[in-house]
Amino acid sequence: MTSSIEIQRVKSSKIASVDFDNLPFGSVYSDHMLTCDFVNGKWQEPKIVPFAPITLDPSAKIFHYGQSIFEGMKAYKDTDENVMLFRPLENCKRLNKSAERLVIPQIPEDIFMDGLKALLEVDSDWIPTNDGSSLYIRPFMFASGTGFHASPADAYKFIICSAPSGPYFAGKVKVLIEEKYARAANGGVGYAKAGGNYAAQFYPTQLAIDKGYNQVIWTDDNSHQFIEEAGAMNIFVRINDTLITSPTSDRILDGITRKSILQIAEDNGIDTEIRKISVGEVVEAAKDGSLKEMFGAGTAAVISPISGFGYNDNDFDLPELENPYAAQLKKLITDIQTNKSEDPYGWRVML
Repeated sequence: MTSSIEIQRVKSSKIASVDFDNLPFGSVYSDHMLTCDFVNGKWQEPKIVPFAPITLDPSAKIFHYGQSIFEGMKAYKDTDENVMLFRPLENCKRLNKSAERLVIPQIPEDIFMDGLKALLEVDSDWIPTNDGSSLYIRPFMFASGTGFHASPADAYKFIICSAPSGPYFAGKVKVLIEEKYARAANGGVGYAKAGGNYAAQFYPTQLAIDKGYNQVIWTDDNSHQFIEEAGAMNIFVRINDTLITSPTSDRILDGITRKSILQIAEDNGIDTEIRKISVGEVVEAAKDGSLKEMFGAGTAAVISPISGFGYNDNDFDLPELENPYAAQLKKLITDIQTNKSEDPYGWRVML
């Protein structure tokens, strides 16, 4: 399909105006985007067009009923100008899992993969080579069909955009363990990458920021006694020499970075556990010194170390370690992503 995708190139690229040595995250956009429409019960032919605003009818159901899902990916370029993706089929599968939950037509794998490859060929020059930088890729789907009736739409749009980006977070973050609000509930859409999940996070996160924290640690919706995610990322807790993360569920996203970290940790002799982690256990471990590390894991940041946390009006600082698991694992995973090491798992996809 790659060779048959219609390509409408920009008349003049804006790449010369971009400072690749000082890239913000996700706010500078490459020249083109891939679009594909679902109408009359089937997906149409994808095409690549100049990055530009989208025109929608005011009655488009995305505005009224929130049928919107997305993914986050990265493309890398090594010193030989090879372009690489990291486990892209996992993103396609997860997008379709989200689509099923929100009654959005699933995107065929060939449209997703061939369209993505064609887009990266067209915008290859936009992939940064600076350490810590990458081309952040945002595939998303939403309801473009019209009508005020509360029902699934009859038309949808699939788009892939990209943005050359620097690091998502600079340094460590301080977090607040949430005691009132919940990110998701049993039977809900927490496991899907639905836009509304993130919109609902903004208010409690802003309350935490107002108190001097950078982000929120989400707890379970029923008792608020078990930690589940760190902001928009999965969370890992190191107690003594064991790395622990919460099991996935209706409420917790099945993170691709999370799965990769667990595999790499186990293969490098780090003990791991997938189980519920109570707030009380974390607080007690912080008090007795057995809590060594906490970090978030996700596509954007890869691994984001946590310097300390607040809970019940008390603050707890984490120790400064000489060779933390967070740094070890981030290097191991990013070396695979950027072709600086062997890939024993077959995760790296060369284009």
